[in-house]
Amino acid sequence: MGWWKQAIEATKRNDPAVKSSVEVVLTYPGIHALFFHKLSHWLYRKNLFLLARIHSQFWRFLTGIEIHPGAKIAPGVFIDHGAGVVIGETAEVEEGVVLFHGVTLGGTGKDTGKRHPTVRKGAFISANAQILGPIEIGTRAKIGAGAVVLNNIPDHATAVGIPAKVVRINGKKVQHD
Repeated sequence: MGWWKQAIEATKRNDPAVKSSVEVVLTYPGIHALFFHKLSHWLYRKNLFLLARIHSQFWRFLTGIEIHPGAKIAPGVFIDHGAGVVIGETAEVEEGVVLFHGVTLGGTGKDTGKRHPTVRKGAFISANAQILGPIEIGTRAKIGAGAVVLNNIPDHATAVGIPAKVVRINGKKVQHD
């Protein structure tokens, strides 16, 4: 399946407001940012770092979504609304991930090398969640709106709060002391 088809299907699957594929292609900034990130990432991999950054900043200006050219993003990711989304250089985002507006996949400023999160397949990151550092968000994990996540979140878990705590795993409540 081609990139555009996956992107359109992900959008239709995650946004009940979609009326048509044409609407998605023409009006969804998340699709635009992800598509043009592919070129920025290609330039980055060719060691054309400055050109990659200039290209990514141009699309940041137009979409309100900042994706570092070094970030690795699989096809089928959906960015809803998009305003204020930031994805750092060493972030990795797998297929089927949903990111809402204001999400940051950022660093803490304390790490070198791998400094940004890895978000596993099918994870759902709600509005204004801040995922910080070289941590992992598990497969099909859910992060609540406004959460600040500083530690790994297991597969199929729900985490909320500041700092984020796991409150459910596989749909069952987790008891905290």
